[in-house]
Amino acid sequence: MTVAQALHQAQAAGLPRIDAQLLLLHVLDRTPQGRAWLLAHDTDALPADAGERYAALCERRRTGEPVAYLTGRKEFYGLALDVDARVLDPRPDTETLVDWALEVIAPLPAPRVVDLGTGSGAIALALKHQRPTADVTAVDASAAALEVAGANARRLALDVRLHRGHWLHGIDGPFDLIVSNPPYIAADDVHLAALTHEPLEALASGVDGLDDLRAIAAQAPGRLAAGGWLLLEHGWDQASAVQALLQAAGLTEVQSRTDLAGVARCTGGRQPG
Repeated sequence: MTVAQALHQAQAAGLPRIDAQLLLLHVLDRTPQGRAWLLAHDTDALPADAGERYAALCERRRTGEPVAYLTGRKEFYGLALDVDARVLDPRPDTETLVDWALEVIAPLPAPRVVDLGTGSGAIALALKHQRPTADVTAVDASAAALEVAGANARRLALDVRLHRGHWLHGIDGPFDLIVSNPPYIAADDVHLAALTHEPLEALASGVDGLDDLRAIAAQAPGRLAAGGWLLLEHGWDQASAVQALLQAAGLTEVQSRTDLAGVARCTGGRQPG
């Protein structure tokens, strides 16, 4: 079987082209940036066992397993992160949250930052990579998730402090920035059926999906420095509700930012003073 034939069969079976390409690059021990190589070598024959391994990965992808879990790697904000089923598959839209976070800490020489529900460490590590002088703490309630985040931090040589805990419990502050991509899907949301390979505790949050957002909004003012920011990612239809939570918590300059699709995906507010 040639490279072109393998890709054609995968797409004919229903895989998106990008998924088919990324999985084949993984089987061939090439980087995700090597998609042009596939075009230049489309008539190359696959190694003896590569076809079978590729077919097995494609079948797992068709059942909904994320490409990142199948390859063990995900690119996020210029960093190659190791990921697996212990943590969420980082989404490109979350880079909107990192962009905003970098804006609000830009004037500070050594900002104090905490990332709540860090998972793979994507947000915390991106911020530390972009702002080496930042003091960054990464928090997660899952010991397994912190193992993944810690391994990424060591491999990338990024000095991020890890803390196991539930949101801001046991964390003193004060912080110039509290940032989080918490669970925000309603427990009975039909979309959860397509996300069964990812940890449910990192996805669902009560009847309306707002339980964890409420908890963070309530705790944050007591941990923010004067003028510090709380920035939260949330669901596509939750911006108004999250704005109300931040206003009720006494934060000012409450506003939302849109993701790559133009949907209000992140909401933040500032501690008075």
